[in-house]
Amino acid sequence: MRYPIGFTMAQAAHRHKMERSGLKRYPTVVMLEPLYTCNLACLGCSVERHTGKLKDRMSLETCFKAVEECGAPIVNICGGEPTLYPELAQLVAGLTERGKYIILCTNALKLEEKLLSVIPPTDNLFLMIHLDGMRQTHDYVCNRKGVFDHAVEMIKKARDLGFYTYINTTVFKETSVEEVEDMCKLVNELRANGILISPGYEYESVQSDVFLSKEQIHEKFKAIREFAPKYKVNATPMFLEFAAGMRELPCAPWSTVNYTPKGWKAPCYLVEGEGYYDEWTRFWEDTNWEYWESRLDSRCQNCKMHSGFEHSAVEESMKTIKGTLQLAAWTLSK
Repeated sequence: MRYPIGFTMAQAAHRHKMERSGLKRYPTVVMLEPLYTCNLACLGCSVERHTGKLKDRMSLETCFKAVEECGAPIVNICGGEPTLYPELAQLVAGLTERGKYIILCTNALKLEEKLLSVIPPTDNLFLMIHLDGMRQTHDYVCNRKGVFDHAVEMIKKARDLGFYTYINTTVFKETSVEEVEDMCKLVNELRANGILISPGYEYESVQSDVFLSKEQIHEKFKAIREFAPKYKVNATPMFLEFAAGMRELPCAPWSTVNYTPKGWKAPCYLVEGEGYYDEWTRFWEDTNWEYWESRLDSRCQNCKMHSGFEHSAVEESMKTIKGTLQLAAWTLSK
């Protein structure tokens, strides 16, 4: 299977519960950013997400409160660099006790000392290690030499220890299609559990010109879609069709909500200028979800990020018997 059975069943159970309650919109993932501190300054990252002070990090109580208010079964711990969060072990333990599935996004520089030697592998914890290309490209994007080689060693070690380990690759202007396939081959070589491939999106607080235009996204993902079935690519066939420009989908910003040291970010972590909310209820009720679904806003025109559209891709797939069977076959493969 693309993901362990428990992870897949937790998503299905949550979806069934929400739909039985008559809800059209509901979060399935909460992107939890306990800190805005990082040990890298990657070209594709906003300044605020790597310049924050450690003293300004969120408390454990704040993290748990946000997760419980949201109700999503999956918690994506990001930032910043989560391995720099001093309370990481307690955070993972507390989320596990609450029955949550945890995806920990990391550059892996401090992974061994801060997680692998401290937290045991469990069926609820998934490591998502950033590798935005092979050695030359990744080190360029990270703005530091040696990051690629270290991340590869950490993937090997994590797999040897029994951790579910995935690779997260963002496709930038500098990334060739051939290099993306090399990344897919690397997944097999390292015995990683899969790779998430998503197009980079130019949001306002990022200054470097590394992002793809919509036309460039379509061109590259048409080629990626052709070889994706041969590898452990963790993006649904419908999403890849969307990324390749073969179909349109509404955005579902409410499916992946974002909690930061500044509060709940509306409408998503990419769109700047819409503000933050201290309270979940105000964030959920005051955000004009219908408007953001429409993608009419100029800031949304070129966006094809996985976090906003994978939920819509799954919903669209399940509207027909053919789409449902295709989605089931994809889920059960690899």
